[in-house]
Amino acid sequence: MFDPAGLKYDANGLIPAIAQDHQSGEVLMMAWMNEESLRRTLARGHVTYWSRSRQDFWAKGESSGNVQKLVELRVDCDRDCLLLLVDQTGPACHTNRRSCFYTAVREGQEVIIMAPQNPSM
Repeated sequence: MFDPAGLKYDANGLIPAIAQDHQSGEVLMMAWMNEESLRRTLARGHVTYWSRSRQDFWAKGESSGNVQKLVELRVDCDRDCLLLLVDQTGPACHTNRRSCFYTAVREGQEVIIMAPQNPSM
């Protein structure tokens, strides 16, 4: 039986969690989890992160409706990073983009490579 207590958390009790679309493989975002947010995610099937700025749980999509349904949880070889394969409803990024990784560095310049899904944002 998987036990979240067996992971390697940082000094603040956090572990990085990368959300990836389970079908396309697209990396959607990176956020932080603690042991309790991971337990909530596993129990409910919807991803819950830990917000460092608010010092509170952040159930993805709770206010926006852009939820992440957990399809599979993977643990890296050092047990200090998580990969969440998810079914993403709507944009994953708070900028209303599909992914938080919408800026590329090309020939030394930052280039926006993904427009918001709602251009008014």
